[in-house]
Amino acid sequence: MLVTICYNKKNGVIDMKVRFTEEQIIKILKEHEGGKKAVDIVREYNITEQTFYRWKSKYGGMDVSEAKRLKQLEEENRRLKEMVADLSLDNKILKDVLSKNV
Repeated sequence: MLVTICYNKKNGVIDMKVRFTEEQIIKILKEHEGGKKAVDIVREYNITEQTFYRWKSKYGGMDVSEAKRLKQLEEENRRLKEMVADLSLDNKILKDVLSKNV
């Protein structure tokens, strides 16, 4: 579990955000699959029901290795989208330059 402490300049409040690793999320979901009620899990780990069901839809039925692979693929997809955006911008700039030179 990763805890991040943030200072909110608007209202002067210090916020603590807790981030769970994929391994921890899958462990929590396995508890639910083992028969533990969602309400009890939400209370025990201090998460919202929305977060629990979001995790369940994303990681439900996965093993830790599959979740790690999913994260790698999401990161690769992000990088590829960024490359496409950069190349599209370069292409547009070149077309604009060529149209002005004609």
